[in-house]
Amino acid sequence: MRTVHEKLKALLKEGPVVVNIGVEQFATDLEAQKTRVVQMEWTPPQASSDLLAKLRKLKRG
Repeated sequence: MRTVHEKLKALLKEGPVVVNIGVEQFATDLEAQKTRVVQMEWTPPQASSDLLAKLRKLKRG
């Protein structure tokens, strides 16, 4: 296992990697700037009907 010092040296030597979750355009823009990017496909979970009913109730006041 590498030490914190070794990990920091590697980060400075290799540069950071961005993990982008969601909006693909953000990853595309970073790649255009020669930034290493890992794109993760993700969408928020679908809200339950119970949650939606509570939100409607809050909206009505």
